Amino acid sequence: MADMKTEVVETDLLIVGGGMAACGAAVEAAYWAKQHGLKVTLVDKAAVDRSGAVAMGLSAINQYVGIKDGKNTVEDYVKYVRSDLMGITREDLVYNIARHVDSTVHLFEKWGLPIWKDAEGNYVHEGRWQLMINGESYKVVVAEAAKNALGAENIYERIFIVGPLMDGDVCVGAVGFSVREEKFYIFKAKAVLVAMGGAVHVFKPRSSGEGLGRAWYPPWNSGSSAYFTLKAGAEMTCQEVRFIPVRFKDAYGPVGAWFLLFKSRATNGMGGDYMAERRDELEKWVPYGKVKPVPANLRNWLMMLDVMDGKGPIYMRTEEAINKIASESGDEKAAKKKIKELEGEAWEDFLDMTISQAILWAGTNTAPEEKPSEIAAAEPYFIGSHSGASGAWVSGPKDLAPQEYFWGYANMSTVPGIFCAGDASGASSHKFSSGSHAEGRIAAKAAIDYIMDHPDSRKYDQRQIDALKAEILKPLEMFEQFGKASTDPEMNPNYIKPKMFMFRLQKIMDEYAGGVSSQFKTSKALLEKGLDLLQYLKEDSAKLAAEDLHELMRCWENIHRMWQAEAHVRAILFREETRWPGYYFRADKPSMDEKDWKVFVNMKWIPKDNKWEVFSKPIISIVN
Repeated sequence: MADMKTEVVETDLLIVGGGMAACGAAVEAAYWAKQHGLKVTLVDKAAVDRSGAVAMGLSAINQYVGIKDGKNTVEDYVKYVRSDLMGITREDLVYNIARHVDSTVHLFEKWGLPIWKDAEGNYVHEGRWQLMINGESYKVVVAEAAKNALGAENIYERIFIVGPLMDGDVCVGAVGFSVREEKFYIFKAKAVLVAMGGAVHVFKPRSSGEGLGRAWYPPWNSGSSAYFTLKAGAEMTCQEVRFIPVRFKDAYGPVGAWFLLFKSRATNGMGGDYMAERRDELEKWVPYGKVKPVPANLRNWLMMLDVMDGKGPIYMRTEEAINKIASESGDEKAAKKKIKELEGEAWEDFLDMTISQAILWAGTNTAPEEKPSEIAAAEPYFIGSHSGASGAWVSGPKDLAPQEYFWGYANMSTVPGIFCAGDASGASSHKFSSGSHAEGRIAAKAAIDYIMDHPDSRKYDQRQIDALKAEILKPLEMFEQFGKASTDPEMNPNYIKPKMFMFRLQKIMDEYAGGVSSQFKTSKALLEKGLDLLQYLKEDSAKLAAEDLHELMRCWENIHRMWQAEAHVRAILFREETRWPGYYFRADKPSMDEKDWKVFVNMKWIPKDNKWEVFSKPIISIVN
């Protein structure tokens, strides 16, 4: 495979990824590109129909502002996001997405997505900002629109993009390889829109053995967005902000519908309501401990305190919620009918998006109307679209962004030619699937403007390309050279296989950077030791070996995870406070410091110097 064929694809805008943000970008970019005679190409390591965070489906759209309904304003949404992230958010980015997201949701419905309606024809809300949907085929519907917009000839699937192609400080494309045939790909472009998702399996998961691949977020999200932008020299933000969702235990089923639609509560193993019994703890995190709703990380924290005190397991009181709603229906016959209806909705919630949870319920004889189900905090994830915030530091929109946050084109990173959306863009949380799609549209339109303003041809250094190809294919050569040196190819003194490499990474992050086994707690001493161990791991990454194309992809996925891990450790070490208990807790800095640390922690990797810079940036509010 060392002599793998090279295929060159030339385009104007290259969209990297196949999830919601990439599909939004495809639809918008195709519209504007057609007017200017430009070519748009999308490349994804999976198949676009089932690629990204909502690949399996979704039971609710989590961002819908409802501006025309007159009940909410864009400013309301910005305030909600700001409070939930404990004050750390780019309000200009959140505002820009929120003012466009409703139109994206209306597009989904136009394309065929079933959104729940009441008898009067109004959307059924799960909560203030959420709409209930029949979403098993959510991604298929959205992908179809993207594919129709671009045309099949402009979509490349099953191709793993490893990293950027640079012309000095400008991004001019990307390189990668097919995971199905022996082809190395060079994509030459005038702009690249990065939308390759967040990162899963950086930390040791709760699931083990045959459940190793189970995660709340898609297990194939491997930090490729962060790696791409970091390697290009782009400034990053909020790399310390990982997200830890509370989900139904072991199968990671969603809890949102239970809390918001069914108005359920969670209790500890002794029946105690930790949100009530530990309410005084919220006083330590004022002003954010006083807002409604209570920020997600603080809700997590109150639960974790019970767990650390040995009061587990934690239960979602499904039986209590269902029977309470049913009892409000009137007579016994109506109540029984309502229970059946609610039972169906409960199962559908899982079947729409987390089928494994329905299987677990069935396998453990769990009837939600009869007994509660255990919930637990998952392992940490890196995502910019949900309640996390990690991603690239991008320009805001011209009409909203403070001068310090604007440098020409919306959602362009600090590296010219790289635009980011979805999990790839930082400090713009709570965009979820609909907001990611809207942000993809925003970034794509700006990218087309950039291309029109910069029509000059780009330069390509063949030596750089040859060096990248040799580096990317090296794991195949390692196995070819040393694979027969031992009777078991998994055990060899000359190389390390990607699965073992991932286990080492997860062990380091779990034990030193605040994972599940350390109750999400860490400290300066632990972080510094973890950073030392990550350097040894980075040295050993040069010895990764792959038997085939699938393992070659696994090698590079884990290198991408390693870079995300190092960025996280460096950022969490730099921020000398605990701002998000329930996501992580610094035992040596156990309090929030609004005076000194209400700032963004930003960083960049300097390619020419092979070193990191970590620094703070001010938070500038645009909404009172």
